[in-house]
Amino acid sequence: MLRKIVFSVNGSRVVFAGNPLTRLIDVLRDELKLTGVKEGCGEGECGACSIIKDGKLVTSCIIPVGACEGSEIYTIEGIRDTEKGKCLIDAFRDGGAVQCGFCIPGMVMAAYALLSVNPNPDENAIRMAISGNICRCTGYDMIVDSIRLAAERGGDLWQ
Repeated sequence: MLRKIVFSVNGSRVVFAGNPLTRLIDVLRDELKLTGVKEGCGEGECGACSIIKDGKLVTSCIIPVGACEGSEIYTIEGIRDTEKGKCLIDAFRDGGAVQCGFCIPGMVMAAYALLSVNPNPDENAIRMAISGNICRCTGYDMIVDSIRLAAERGGDLWQ
């Protein structure tokens, strides 16, 4: 069964004509060439495919594209050149949080979602916000420190 699904990705209108059960990650990566969205587990457990859908952090590997009708979606490509995105990416780099880089887009998206609603999180809030993301290289301390650094550097940016 084919259907037209209309939604927004990174501020641009997208019309997908296909099976509404197609996974959103496949549309983002294969159709739209947004390869910052990574597939790790394919079960919504690792966070590598994290995006912001209608203001909430979600894993795109378990969402059918049909559930995105009318939605507003942002990927790492959509936030990386914004002031907030640059602040986060610079903090991750400066805080030594980037090793292999596979998990970083999802971690940045989780941090973006957190700081957008809580511009001054404590360590517990940061750890809770990234708890759905798995990192096998740096461990989490440098990521937590980098998110704290982004919050400090960003100041009013996150208000």
